[in-house]
Amino acid sequence: MTPFAALHHRPGRPLLLPNAWDHASAASLAAAGHLAIGTTSLGVAAAAGLPDGAAATRAETVRLARRLGGGDFLLTVDAESGFSDDPDEVAALAVELAQAGAVGINLEDARADGTLTPVAVHAAKVAAVKAAVPELFVNARTDTYRSGQDDPEPETLRRLAAYREAGADGVFVPWLAEPAVIARLVGAVGLPLNILLTPTGPGLAELAGLGVARVSLGSLLYRSALAAAVATAAAVAAGEPVGPAPGYAEVQALNER
Repeated sequence: MTPFAALHHRPGRPLLLPNAWDHASAASLAAAGHLAIGTTSLGVAAAAGLPDGAAATRAETVRLARRLGGGDFLLTVDAESGFSDDPDEVAALAVELAQAGAVGINLEDARADGTLTPVAVHAAKVAAVKAAVPELFVNARTDTYRSGQDDPEPETLRRLAAYREAGADGVFVPWLAEPAVIARLVGAVGLPLNILLTPTGPGLAELAGLGVARVSLGSLLYRSALAAAVATAAAVAAGEPVGPAPGYAEVQALNER
């Protein structure tokens, strides 16, 4: 078991995974004591002026992994759907990310048009990545809870079972916020379950009690940073005091991490 995988097997202590979008955000989170950091595909895409979830940011994703990989934290990369439906191309991407220093990859089964990738296609991607880079932690994500189904649970279980059979190391079900369903998935899946923290869902302590192994912040930090920037500009315009911020020298020092 790799050090990153081990962070998913601590009963009652889920891995809280913050998600960065550039070097400064990752270095700041590492300085705050986070042992593992993910990337956020929305943050990476938006920072480049590109759409998220549309297979448009392969180059930006690899470039950021090369900048962040091999540092003093464990890096896992949000690679959308692998930027391809060809398992060999997705495996080649995984090799690039591992060579850059990433220890994990997120692969989602959502498509840009709102539909879900056929389960066999996504399972083939997972299997191809594990065959090419066995040590890379594959977090197989299903977007069933954003697909508009009346009862997503049966399809979620079917997909997660297929991804487990394909070799996934963990599974991710974002937008699931019902404690009873989360508990059932933890008991049924047989792999570490990753949940996205949502404003209306359970908090970290409750998720820990439900048996969740990993809690991701997704794009929350990036969106919060955007909100803080706009709020700070508005406060200055209104002659109001602004909140504390890192100093110039402090931010410059992040380049040394």
